[in-house]
Amino acid sequence: MRTAPAAASSTAFSLPAVSWRQVRGFVAGAALSALLAFPLIATADPAFAQRGRKAVPVEELMKPQALPDVASGPSDAPVTIVEYASVTCPHCADFHKRVFPSLKSKYIDTGKVRFILREFPTSPQEAALGGFMLARCVAPEKRDAVIGALFDKQAEWLVDGDLSVSLFKVAKQLGFTQEAFDKCLSDQKLMESIEAVALAGSKTYGVTGTPSFFVNGKPLEAGATLAEFDKLIEPLLVKK
Repeated sequence: MRTAPAAASSTAFSLPAVSWRQVRGFVAGAALSALLAFPLIATADPAFAQRGRKAVPVEELMKPQALPDVASGPSDAPVTIVEYASVTCPHCADFHKRVFPSLKSKYIDTGKVRFILREFPTSPQEAALGGFMLARCVAPEKRDAVIGALFDKQAEWLVDGDLSVSLFKVAKQLGFTQEAFDKCLSDQKLMESIEAVALAGSKTYGVTGTPSFFVNGKPLEAGATLAEFDKLIEPLLVKK
């Protein structure tokens, strides 16, 4: 289980102030000095992630974020699922490998569900930020493919040692050159926008960990299995 550093409390998490130079050497010689400060709990624990969240009106949940939502499925689908996830979260990776394909074929591909993944970096935050930044440096329609690749290869790039090297190996397979890789991970505004998405998830919607799901604004309180999604989705389809 990936949990927040010891500085976290039961109600708030503050990532220790670090400079972009300290982000595991993603960009050699980077001189950015922005501070990364997340006043939220950032944990990758599916049981913990489902606790303490209240239902959110769909119109509130779908308000514009610091970064545009990237959605799968039609905009007029009767059901919208919003997931807060982290590319460093093993439970998120497991969901996207084992459950999401069935969810996609049953509901998204049939026009019943619109699915949105929002960024919520968990420990190690510097690695999660780097991965999400790469996913936002491609065309919007390719973002989820990059996130999918990071989930699929999580055991390969999220390793001890020089993370910049292991992450670039995955990025190279996705078409990044070294120059494009360095430029992407030097984008301070993008980094801050990803942080803002996570902060809104925490402060506005009560997200405390990953993966966290909302189905038409109602939090998924059980495990992220297809059967549990069925319980929330099917009654909404009957109403339509």
